[in-house]
Amino acid sequence: MDEPQGSAVLDLGRVFVASVRKWKYNLSSRVEDYYTSTTSCDDVMVQMLPPATLGKRLRFFNRAALITDTDLKSDGSIKKSSWRLCTIQQVEDFKKIIGILPLWTSSTFLAIPIAMQSSLTVLQALVMDRSIGSHFKFPAGSISIVILISTSIFLTFLDRVLLPGWYKITGKMARPLQRIGVGYVLTVLSMAVSALVESKRLKLAHRHVDMSVLWLFPQLVLVGIGEAFHFPAQLTFYYQQFPQSLRSISTALISLIVGIAFYLNTALIDQVRRSTDWLPDDINHGKVDNVYWMLALFGGINFVYYLLCSAFYKYEN
Repeated sequence: MDEPQGSAVLDLGRVFVASVRKWKYNLSSRVEDYYTSTTSCDDVMVQMLPPATLGKRLRFFNRAALITDTDLKSDGSIKKSSWRLCTIQQVEDFKKIIGILPLWTSSTFLAIPIAMQSSLTVLQALVMDRSIGSHFKFPAGSISIVILISTSIFLTFLDRVLLPGWYKITGKMARPLQRIGVGYVLTVLSMAVSALVESKRLKLAHRHVDMSVLWLFPQLVLVGIGEAFHFPAQLTFYYQQFPQSLRSISTALISLIVGIAFYLNTALIDQVRRSTDWLPDDINHGKVDNVYWMLALFGGINFVYYLLCSAFYKYEN
């Protein structure tokens, strides 16, 4: 039976602590001055990992693998100090996570407008004409199914037509960050369309005319197409770029992003209600279009942030 191999997540904390504890030490240019053992900090074998060399980026954290006098026993062997000395592999894994973190935060900010839109469209649908034909009334709570349907349809088109076509034209596969960027643009565009539709709906509501719920479909379709671009691309990106020892949890980051976004969305709605008159109990007397414009502006700023992060990011493979 294989022995337990320790926590790769805990190793990240060890690298940070070890680096801080050695902040006064100067880095060495000699490879032999760094801990290259394949043994983890807590004396367990880290298997199936390719040999690692210290990179030049984020060089401060290279100190975690620097062998100092305090790391040596009297006979010259290395002490087993889990929070003071880490392997080169652990240091490089930590630096990979630090490099991905800005892109991950931008994805969290991307999900906040989507989360808020899913709440607002239900409120809009409740005060709109939901009759489709003479015998069917669209359930307001099911309005988000339009996103799921459009995502499912466009995923097939993207996988079978668009991406192969891009490869034939350019000779290169579309990179995950490129696909994520397209998803960002479509999401921001959806917020702008939502604002225009809501502005029109409010004008009709003031004249006591109900707008058809079908007017909400274009903005939801745009969100669905955007999700077809950015969510699968994020899964691909995290799985490819995460350290091998952490790939088992890389795909869970999408669920974490969505969860955090919905919590922040609740806080944002509460703040908007307390600070403005945009979201009263009766949205016909509010300014939901301003909320959408705010989300569009927020999404635009986040897109610029994403472009900066992706421009400085260096693919690992």
